[in-house]
Amino acid sequence: MPDGTDSKNKKTPGKAPDKAKAALTQAGDDFQASPVGQSFNRRGLSYVLRLGLIGAVAAAALILGGREIYNRINFVYAYDSRIDADLIIVSSRVAGWVTSLEVTEGSEISKGTMLASIDSRESKLRLSELEAQLLGMEAEGERLAAERRLIDRQTTSLYSSELSRLEAAKVVVSSLAPQLRLAKREYQRAQKLFERKVFSRRQLDQADNAEQQIERQHRIAAAELKAARAKLEEAQAERSRLDVLDGDRNMLKHRKAELMAKLEHQKLDLSDRTIKSPVNGVVDKTFIKAGEYVTPGQRLALVHDPSKIWIEANIKETEIRKLRIGQKVEVSIDAYPDTGFEGRVLSVGNTTTSEFALLPSPNPSGNFTKITQRLPVRIAIEQRHGLLRPGMMVEIYIDVRNPDR
Repeated sequence: MPDGTDSKNKKTPGKAPDKAKAALTQAGDDFQASPVGQSFNRRGLSYVLRLGLIGAVAAAALILGGREIYNRINFVYAYDSRIDADLIIVSSRVAGWVTSLEVTEGSEISKGTMLASIDSRESKLRLSELEAQLLGMEAEGERLAAERRLIDRQTTSLYSSELSRLEAAKVVVSSLAPQLRLAKREYQRAQKLFERKVFSRRQLDQADNAEQQIERQHRIAAAELKAARAKLEEAQAERSRLDVLDGDRNMLKHRKAELMAKLEHQKLDLSDRTIKSPVNGVVDKTFIKAGEYVTPGQRLALVHDPSKIWIEANIKETEIRKLRIGQKVEVSIDAYPDTGFEGRVLSVGNTTTSEFALLPSPNPSGNFTKITQRLPVRIAIEQRHGLLRPGMMVEIYIDVRNPDR
């Protein structure tokens, strides 16, 4: 039957492409399932991973490199800086046995807090002895003052009376002197008139008696004047005892001043046996124990004030020209990596750190290796709840983008 034959040999449109697609898919699956296909897939994946890893490393390197270049241009940094403070060594000024130690390491103290005490029994006895000597000197001074007042009163009245007697004797002698001269002239005149037979013997004897009487009165007055002078000198000698007493009082005054100096020195020695803190702060370390014997200058404790801290950084000399006082500083502290701190440039050193080395290298041989020197830079930083302690390592970044800031 022609119709049946024709219908069997007749092809449906679109069936051939579907078969081809299916054939290709099957071929691909067969290739992937084959060892060659699996090896090809692994190599492709590894290649893609390597490309991605290289890209990530390159991107990280670019980011880190860019950041480092940015920091080098805009910041001066140092990784080996430390927090610093005035560590005060408390020493003993006197020798003796330590009777008590009142603090331990880490104790918080105030200015004037007693840290330790040294045996003070002998010092107290010496102080009592000096105070007793002072009381004795004060009593001696009062005795000398009373004696001077008594002698002054006695000699003042005696001197005044003897001076009056002397003045009276001078007046008598002065008044008799012209009378004596007149009597002598009258006697001489009477002698001449007697020789001329003008005066009688009786008149001559009368003139002679008058002269002798006045002369006798004059001698008596002169003797009284001499005696008055002697008495006045005796009164003056008595008053000279006042000068002696004044000298004794002055000597006693100097001795008292010397004793007062010894007394103050002994009080200082006694006060030095109570060791007190010179600052508000904390005790970093103790070097003694109760019962030990200490000598003058021996270290007893190490203290510091936590509120007065700073950062000490050593900056390369090639970067020191970029620094200015007051520049802002970013601070990273190793102990607190998640906490940010800020500071300011406080001072820039004037001498490199190598100049303070214990063993300088003068380079006498002529062989020279140039090494970049460093200068100390002090950075101010505020304490925060007592977290910052001397010796802590820090990293600093000094902002030098604006040199005038």
